[in-house]
Amino acid sequence: MNFEKARFNMVEQQIRPWEVLDQDVLDLLMTVKREEFVPAAHRELAFADVEIPIGCGQVMLKPVIEGKILQALRVTKSDTVLEIGAGSGWFAALLAARAEWVRTMEIEPELVKLASANLERNGVHNVVVVDGDGVQGWSGRAPYDVIVVSGGLPFVPQSLLEQLKVGGRLFAFVGEAPVMKARLITCEGEGRFRTEDVFETVVPMLKNAPQREAFSF
Repeated sequence: MNFEKARFNMVEQQIRPWEVLDQDVLDLLMTVKREEFVPAAHRELAFADVEIPIGCGQVMLKPVIEGKILQALRVTKSDTVLEIGAGSGWFAALLAARAEWVRTMEIEPELVKLASANLERNGVHNVVVVDGDGVQGWSGRAPYDVIVVSGGLPFVPQSLLEQLKVGGRLFAFVGEAPVMKARLITCEGEGRFRTEDVFETVVPMLKNAPQREAFSF
């Protein structure tokens, strides 16, 4: 397989046509080698417009979705980032290429090992993979400039919003199948947030995603 040609086609035929026009994002997707983070059994799908199974019932998101997230977040070199759902480590590697540092949380021990090994093998040293449930965030290094939730949530927990700096951005997939909102939330001031729904999609729910309390009568 010609990986470089497949990578070029991914960017030019999938991602750019879906209105990902930020050249820095497109260059990043051309530079960080996605095939290095895909399980060997599915390596031929590294650049396909599909979700790729990585074990534990989890998947790598479609490349077009990853491009849209990066474009919306506008990560800069001074940003500190919390990612919830490390998966294979691929998206953490993309974030790390733009940010000062990334903490990525993963609840599945098997995926903690996978992400850590992939990041180490590819020389990504400004990412720490944290073994634990990240649904409520991680106060240990809060507040953050950027928080990315890589799985679905019925709603965004207040605890996550409280871990954003003023000016910070949170990206999450909110709602339930068949349609979720890919939502960008910006902290405009103490306790003040602006919400923008960037696009619609559906992704696997985050494990241990919080549930709204049922009304009782």
